[in-house]
Amino acid sequence: MNIKSSQALVEEATKEIKTLTAKEVKLSLEKDEITLIDIRDIRELWKEGAIKKAIHIPRGMLEFWLDPESSYYKERKIGEVKNIVLFCALGMRSALATKSLQDMGFGNVAHVHGGFDSLKTTGIKIEIMKKK
Repeated sequence: MNIKSSQALVEEATKEIKTLTAKEVKLSLEKDEITLIDIRDIRELWKEGAIKKAIHIPRGMLEFWLDPESSYYKERKIGEVKNIVLFCALGMRSALATKSLQDMGFGNVAHVHGGFDSLKTTGIKIEIMKKK
């Protein structure tokens, strides 16, 4: 079997999507210019914390929650759609997710280079998440 590696998929996606630095994202978030979406698994949020202004949409549900034709659509999940910026832990899942949303027709989507790990280095506010 000759399958493409996940790393190859990420590399291909990053050639076609917009990538922002953590500092750019922090500044845009402070100016309320972006909708920041955390696509990490809920267990990652419990373990590492979450960014206060970020909206959590698990990677596995992203396309479904944002597709008005899906039975899983969440109409008010992201509110007013500004420039959408996705992040995961390191930036690989968010690169693939950004490419997917771009393929769906979202023109205002980007992801964070280095993901949550790089965002933490900017001094962005992290909240401890409690299990519900």
